[in-house]
Amino acid sequence: MYTSWQHRLNRLLAQAGSAALAGGLKGLEKESLRITLNGDLAQTPHPRALGSALTHPSITTDYSEALLEFITPPSADVRQTLATLYELHAFVYRNIGDEILWATSMPCVVDGDASIPIATYGSSNLGRMRYIYRVGLDYRYGRLMQAIAGVHFNYSLPADLWPLLREIEQDRRPLNDYQSDGYFRLIRNFQRYGWLIPYLFGASPAVCRSFMAGRPHSFEDFDDCTLYLPYATSLRMSDIGYKNKAQATLNISYDNLESYVADLTRAITTPDPDYLAIGVKVDGQWRQLNGNVLQIENEYYSTVRPKCIARSGERPTLALRQRGVEYVEIRAPDVNAYNPVGVDESQLRFMEALLLFCLLEDSPRVDAAERQELEHNMALVTRRGREPGLRLRHRGRELSLRNWGLALLEPIEAIAEQLDAASGEQAYRAAVAEQREALLDPDRTPSARMLAEMRERGEAFTAFALRLSRQYAEEFRAMPLADETVAELRRLASESLAEQERLEQADTLSFEEYLEQYFAQA
Repeated sequence: MYTSWQHRLNRLLAQAGSAALAGGLKGLEKESLRITLNGDLAQTPHPRALGSALTHPSITTDYSEALLEFITPPSADVRQTLATLYELHAFVYRNIGDEILWATSMPCVVDGDASIPIATYGSSNLGRMRYIYRVGLDYRYGRLMQAIAGVHFNYSLPADLWPLLREIEQDRRPLNDYQSDGYFRLIRNFQRYGWLIPYLFGASPAVCRSFMAGRPHSFEDFDDCTLYLPYATSLRMSDIGYKNKAQATLNISYDNLESYVADLTRAITTPDPDYLAIGVKVDGQWRQLNGNVLQIENEYYSTVRPKCIARSGERPTLALRQRGVEYVEIRAPDVNAYNPVGVDESQLRFMEALLLFCLLEDSPRVDAAERQELEHNMALVTRRGREPGLRLRHRGRELSLRNWGLALLEPIEAIAEQLDAASGEQAYRAAVAEQREALLDPDRTPSARMLAEMRERGEAFTAFALRLSRQYAEEFRAMPLADETVAELRRLASESLAEQERLEQADTLSFEEYLEQYFAQA
């Protein structure tokens, strides 16, 4: 089924050996709700001992004041990436009193939007902008969707790989342009084959009944407290979660960097009648940053994003246009309920091999018909992925999910072999083998394991998640943390608080002027 990846791989191996694929940088952004010991959403502010959520490089908040986000620096070694994530969790547990972290993507018991406190970032213009953006999300979509946690995998290809590929393809464009185009080739293929991630790593087949209170749904009763779908893999990535229907007609192009930036810019500058009706600033209170289709780039939800490290206050699309794509952010994985930090080494190694395949395989542009197929496949896999005999669509044909997945694993495994050859281990092949077993036997997937365990123990979803949350809390509180690590994290917390204060004192523009200058960047 797939051949072009093999040609590129053979040429790379002939020129540089297996080391050509190794050394890509990996980073994680992992979200976790702070909760009470009883499983209620924490109403306390972001702990000052953790530093400033606005300026701390590693510990911040996402939508809610209670939704912590852990960020690891890029590393070529996935074990180092995970070790850093463990250290951040252990440090947080030393500074949140008797609160604990929720162990799953879908939230604990919630009492409507009002029970989810919006994150605050101080009085600087930058901090106010982040807060008002979140207020706008509340008015547009409600807060419940924003309380869902996920894991984002950041990956940049080895720097030495790009000139090798450009030479193989005899492409004469500047390296930066070639690299950006290569990342978009990867992105389009991830959109085609990324349904593997919710199938293999989806861990949200059930939700607390309170999450759907007052909203129509098609779920079944698992018990008095839990709603579910029998073959669901990732309700987080379904239409009740991040795949919000309000953005279904955006049709952002991934043909190349120019079209992607142009489409996003158009959405950020095009007024939307429904959002204009909300009002932007009403009776002196900001309700949103603007009344356009998107307030800012981050409002566009997608399973994968091209990224360039933006400077403070710089628009992401401007950074992309000026410096090109530096890495991709994979946003599809759920929080793994069976791992204390929500993701494990095998998952990261598999995703790296998958992304290398997505880069090496030919990647035609996505037309309207294929876009419908991609949306159909993701919706089907998230809600019915483990259903026996499930068939997906690919270029006008129907394919068995199982057979298609096994066919995809052949090139992924071949790439894993080269990554192992470069490292002298067998960890990548072991990761692929583990996922092969999950394709052959859906009961091995995290989503199936969760439902089976809930049935066996007679647990509602919230009881299941709270049990694991308490277990992990005990483990992290008992985890030794080197004195120098504690000292470094305390230093970062202190410096971030000082930096937030500096930003607040340095503001000379009114917020209106700041916002006008921000959106005028070109």
